[in-house]
Amino acid sequence: MVNQERKTEISNGLEIANSRINAAARSANRNPSDISLIVVTKTFPRSDVDFLYELGVRDFGENRDQEGAVKAENFHRDARWHFQGQIQGNKIKSIVKWADVIHSLAEIDHAKTISDRYQMGEAVLPAKYPVLIQVSLDSEKRIERNGVEPKSLTEFADAIAKISGLEIKGLMAVAPIAQNPDIAFAKMAEIFSDFKEKFPMATWLSAGMSGDFESAIMHGATHIRIGSSILGNRSYL
Repeated sequence: MVNQERKTEISNGLEIANSRINAAARSANRNPSDISLIVVTKTFPRSDVDFLYELGVRDFGENRDQEGAVKAENFHRDARWHFQGQIQGNKIKSIVKWADVIHSLAEIDHAKTISDRYQMGEAVLPAKYPVLIQVSLDSEKRIERNGVEPKSLTEFADAIAKISGLEIKGLMAVAPIAQNPDIAFAKMAEIFSDFKEKFPMATWLSAGMSGDFESAIMHGATHIRIGSSILGNRSYL
């Protein structure tokens, strides 16, 4: 039986989020159509994903392989699945089977494994697997999240570019905890601008979540990852 109350709740959350995205884009003199919304469905059930699809969502974000693999199985072919969690080497074989893009690449060994596992696949797939390099915006004294240090970014990207089977789509970042997101995303905008000079085909900037996506849009994010603002804070799993 369809839980109409839950579907209405999700519909309202999605409408509010899209309204805020449009307003933020206008404030930044940007076209809202240039900003892609990825709805983060981690910890929420497949039924919520089904409702989102019915409401027009096509991009879904997951942080854990075991969740994403189940939700993506036998789902609509035009849906796009984004893996954005910290990568575990022993999960890569599974991740590349269901995720259409990985946002959180930060280690060379993982890049090599992604390439190897992807190219070993039996399905007819695009020639190169799309990845984003995660950049650390934390200070060196307070490393809180995974990511490549900005000073090492060009060297890291050069190494990735030499690995067959991978396509660098752009960069991903998460604003540090307890720091003004405007400061973090302004820094990210500078990093991204410099990066595109050397890698002009890397046009994605994945930044911004429920609590700070308007700041991310103001500073040039092309892909934002929103979960709780649409789906709520409680888990249904």
